Amino acid sequence: MPHDVLDTPRGPARVDTDEPSGRPRALLVLGHGAGGGVDAPDLIALRDAAVTAGLVVARVTQPYRVAGRRAPAPAGHLDEAWSVVLTALRQRQPGVALVVGGRSSGARVACRTARAVGAAGVVALAFPLHPPGRPERSRAGELVTGVPTLVVNGDRDPFGVPEPGPEVRVVVRSGERHDLRGDPVGTAALTVDWLREHGWADA
Repeated sequence: MPHDVLDTPRGPARVDTDEPSGRPRALLVLGHGAGGGVDAPDLIALRDAAVTAGLVVARVTQPYRVAGRRAPAPAGHLDEAWSVVLTALRQRQPGVALVVGGRSSGARVACRTARAVGAAGVVALAFPLHPPGRPERSRAGELVTGVPTLVVNGDRDPFGVPEPGPEVRVVVRSGERHDLRGDPVGTAALTVDWLREHGWADA
């Protein structure tokens, strides 16, 4: 699992890349939650399943986490660093579809920047619809990405569960909370099934 560091205007970002054994079907780039890292159980399970299904998977650690800070950077800084990293990763994997995603804060970043980076689809794990106890502060507008978007949330997530839309499929996992730790392998499997539907993963 090679990793490297890419410079961004917001500081160095780390990228951990895993490649399939054969010709890749797509490039899947994943971001982490606000206070977590790219080794979260749902991200690791998705990486394993996606690589097996023929995707290159790159997990991006934002500059503030590389610098050792837990408090997230402002949204604009996150989006800027992510977009710079995505430009570099696309140059390394020309000619394949780009799918972006992540968990929680990383899912929000992927949604907000999907059009700008030329993504074909978005995978949003534990999308935080609103701050806990503040449903009036909805972030549903961020899910209007203009491309096929899969949302996987737990029915016990205190950050809420989004509603499906024309391009947005929402899968609600029974008994799961925001960390999606109950059945990460199952979450990864249904995500890869969605990727297959769109031709981005091997059968």
